[in-house]
Amino acid sequence: MREFAVARRRMVREQLVAEGLDDQRVLQVMEEVPRHLFVPKLLRHRSHQPSALPIGFGQTISKPFTVGLMTTLLELQGDEHVLEVGTGSGYQGAVLARLAKSVVSVERIKPLAQRSRATLKELGFDNITVLAADGIEGMFDHAPYDAIIVTACAPHLPPVLVSQLKDGGFLLIPVNKGREQILYRYQRQGEEVLVEQSVSCRFVPLLAGVEQTAVANEEELAEDNIQGEHLA
Repeated sequence: MREFAVARRRMVREQLVAEGLDDQRVLQVMEEVPRHLFVPKLLRHRSHQPSALPIGFGQTISKPFTVGLMTTLLELQGDEHVLEVGTGSGYQGAVLARLAKSVVSVERIKPLAQRSRATLKELGFDNITVLAADGIEGMFDHAPYDAIIVTACAPHLPPVLVSQLKDGGFLLIPVNKGREQILYRYQRQGEEVLVEQSVSCRFVPLLAGVEQTAVANEEELAEDNIQGEHLA
């Protein structure tokens, strides 16, 4: 719909470009991917606001700037094989799928995995595989990866994820540091891991296990408390 296309252009201009993001491939993709289709219907009028929105099960769709920044930090060129830990709504995965050759996305909450898989399929994304599984150990079956992005906060850098990263690849993950969370970008160089501190953030915690939860209805999703993330 034209109104959503206009809203996406404004979102990119006012929330990404105005904040210094200048990767033209990322900006173009975020203008094109229909963000409103990844949020509950009752919240679609808020799809392009500069805030996280609830998607049910205590999870959120990240605010546009967060998606833009994290995607930019991966420096994707188009031929990468990417692992996403924490599918959520599927929106971040959709953006990655437009910028990389292939994406494996893991979601521990089964109904979210099913919903995002259906949305991505309906929109024609055929290079992203959504798995309902425990992503805290990565996904060895599809490793190694050129890039790994984790959209939940870990207590520390999981070595198992580093082991699944190709030499030269980036790993992006929020890590608890006392009372705050820091979004870090790590780069693997042989047996060494280079660390680049990024920005303060707030994400839902990275949890183990697979959760078999009943599907929430639209009213429950709309009334769900926003307990997700933002970048400070």
